[in-house]
Amino acid sequence: MAKQGAPRDQRMRQRLIQECARIMVEEGVRDYLVVKRKAADRLNAPGTENMPRNREIQEAVLDYQRLFGGDSHAGHLRELRKAALEAMQFFAAFRPRLVGAVLDGTAGDWSDVTLHVFADTPEDVAVFLMDRGIPFETGERRLRFNRDDWEFYPVYRFMAGEVPVDLTVFSVDGLRQAPRSPVDGQPMDRANQDAVRQLLHGEPDLVIPPPG
Repeated sequence: MAKQGAPRDQRMRQRLIQECARIMVEEGVRDYLVVKRKAADRLNAPGTENMPRNREIQEAVLDYQRLFGGDSHAGHLRELRKAALEAMQFFAAFRPRLVGAVLDGTAGDWSDVTLHVFADTPEDVAVFLMDRGIPFETGERRLRFNRDDWEFYPVYRFMAGEVPVDLTVFSVDGLRQAPRSPVDGQPMDRANQDAVRQLLHGEPDLVIPPPG
């Protein structure tokens, strides 16, 4: 019976991966746990124990965008990266780093530009925005550094033209250690301005510099 069930389980796993990718791209859901639950419910498999790994879903998102997005997706991603570089230049005093979907290429119509910035206090960033007349919203983000080490960080959100920008504020020492990625649990990739410029110029072997 186990041998007969294995191919069926594998087919369900592949369907879950594809449905997760579709939900992330078309509906803008970025939380992997939420997207897995949605996919399982829609495929009438809410009790399955054969959930895909986050990395498998991320790879499927890239495939989905290449297949269905084509030149349109590539152009949109480039515009988001250009907006990211402009924002990084604007916030240069806070040593910004690009993270997330705009960096790894999975960004879609729902994506914002997500930056990590570093300051003596979060209020320094708020004052910077206010002095320049930029309306913003505040929030918090829960990030993991070790297995059970979670911390909350302040977030500022604003619009740069038609592009939403999301700033997570760390202390200056936060450059030394990146939080864990929700994709694979490894330290999150962070790109400085030079790395983003390389992306925009299509360098084939982009190396993300270490924090610092």
